[in-house]
Amino acid sequence: MTSPNLSKSDFAALSEFRYQMRRFERFSEDVVQAQGITPLQYLLLLHIKGYPGRDWATVGELAERLQAKHHGVVALITRCEAMGLVERRNSAIDRRRVEVHLLRKGETILAQLAEQHRVELLSLEGVFTIPRIRHE
Repeated sequence: MTSPNLSKSDFAALSEFRYQMRRFERFSEDVVQAQGITPLQYLLLLHIKGYPGRDWATVGELAERLQAKHHGVVALITRCEAMGLVERRNSAIDRRRVEVHLLRKGETILAQLAEQHRVELLSLEGVFTIPRIRHE
């Protein structure tokens, strides 16, 4: 049964949007793995570097950005530390807070991948528009 509030063009717009999102995700998975890291490791690096107002983030902030459980993010950080991508530091202001910082290797990999992602995003410009669902 079709919703009376959605037209065929609404479904087509949603379908196209999801298709283009998945294409971008697949592109991202491929280029990230070619660099020797996992998509989640890339997202961790990106969220550390891209955290508003500073170049580090807490475990809790990263868990929110990744929409993941705290203990899962701790394990992810541990794996990235073992690879020399990030390091944990106790906050100088609040010793209970742990800051996660990028290391040079993480910065280098992230910069290369971010440029590839930026180019891919620019290639999608104008391919589709964000669907606007009518509310009746």
